Amino acid sequence: MRADVYIFVFLRSMKSMNKEILRIAIPNIVSSITVPLMGIFSTAIAGHWGDSAQTIGALAIGVSIFNFIYWNCSFVRMGTSGFTAQAFGAGNFRETTIMLARAVAVSLLLGVAILVLQYPLGELSLWAMNGNAMVADYFYARVWAVPAGIMLFGLNGWFTGMQNAIIPMCTSITVNVVHVLFSLWFVFGFDMGIVGIAYASVVAQWSGLLISVLLLIVCFRKTLRRIDIREAFDLRPLKEFFRVNADIIIRTFCIVAVYTFFTGASARMGDADILAVNAMLMQIFTLFSYMNDGFAFAAEALTGRFVGARDEVSLHRCVRRCLGWTFLTSFVCIAIYVGWWRDIFMLFVNQNSADSASLLAVAGRYIGWVMVIPLAAAIPFMLDGVMVGATMTRIMRNSMLLSTAAYFAIFYCFSPFVGNDALWLAFTLYMVIRGVLQYYMSHRLDDVYRCAREE
Repeated sequence: MRADVYIFVFLRSMKSMNKEILRIAIPNIVSSITVPLMGIFSTAIAGHWGDSAQTIGALAIGVSIFNFIYWNCSFVRMGTSGFTAQAFGAGNFRETTIMLARAVAVSLLLGVAILVLQYPLGELSLWAMNGNAMVADYFYARVWAVPAGIMLFGLNGWFTGMQNAIIPMCTSITVNVVHVLFSLWFVFGFDMGIVGIAYASVVAQWSGLLISVLLLIVCFRKTLRRIDIREAFDLRPLKEFFRVNADIIIRTFCIVAVYTFFTGASARMGDADILAVNAMLMQIFTLFSYMNDGFAFAAEALTGRFVGARDEVSLHRCVRRCLGWTFLTSFVCIAIYVGWWRDIFMLFVNQNSADSASLLAVAGRYIGWVMVIPLAAAIPFMLDGVMVGATMTRIMRNSMLLSTAAYFAIFYCFSPFVGNDALWLAFTLYMVIRGVLQYYMSHRLDDVYRCAREE
């Protein structure tokens, strides 16, 4: 074959791979970006109701508590996605239906358990996060959304494994539009404050679950007929399912510890402006993280598919392309932050309030960290998707344990000298260390490629 033919085939394969990545990534970006947008709207609504700093601070603590709960349950999505994608790639559609049954069962058990244990969980969380009465009211209202939220994790993980990003996108848009509309109605129409935002979450999550189940029935009717409940609870494959999920639980617990500690440490600094500003800047950062999650989900779905199909060549192309898209997203976000961070920040604050000028001044001291973090976080975010798709969760777990230990060590070493900057420094280096460890613990990703090589 002539050299120009080789070049043509190579370029065509690159175009095809980009198309596959974007087919999954774009709907996931749309659905993912609605999450921080909902957080931004919620924070903005809280900031325009009552005292900006106090209300935003209380909402930040309440949201952190539920992040702790939800993120620790996210193993349902990630474990389901990886195994389902591998079964899909291998053409084993019977196994994909078994994974759906397992995801639904585990999600249901978790949701019921949290409702039953809501009082001890709530009191412990309020104590740990130094929450006040406003936070308590928020918690005991929003906890009724948790079962629906966890069920959506399981269903969305299965849809991603089945290479379907459209249904999660439709569900996410529904959830977030409903949440914003009901938040405005409850907060300003009934003067409910952040409790109104909590009840809006309840309405939104159950609405999203209803839409997701209806779309599942409409789009996967034939698949649902193949479900065998006895096979779904066969102990041998269940053991591997829970081994992978145990690693993801530990990894997710570390992530939650980092983010929750970030908010808790901000609160313990004793400055309401610092707490409010850190919460708002973290919301700005999440715009990037959720945009990049679209490519992480693409890496997750396609890695699992190519591992299941034993297609090492396509897996190499997939990883390289996803990494390129991830860095491109990082640079776009940095450009947005540099040009418009003040405009974005002021969306959170009532500009007529007495503390708006002081909050903007404090934010100006720390916005540089938010501009640096996207580059630090690009590699670990994308590699998370690769590791989930390959079900190489031990590397995720071990790298996360070490980088989390480094996070706390860096903060406590530098906090006596630079205060709040130490918190942002620790968070930035935590991202860098996490990506470096994942890369080298997988022997520069060769262990991932070997999964698609084995017979």
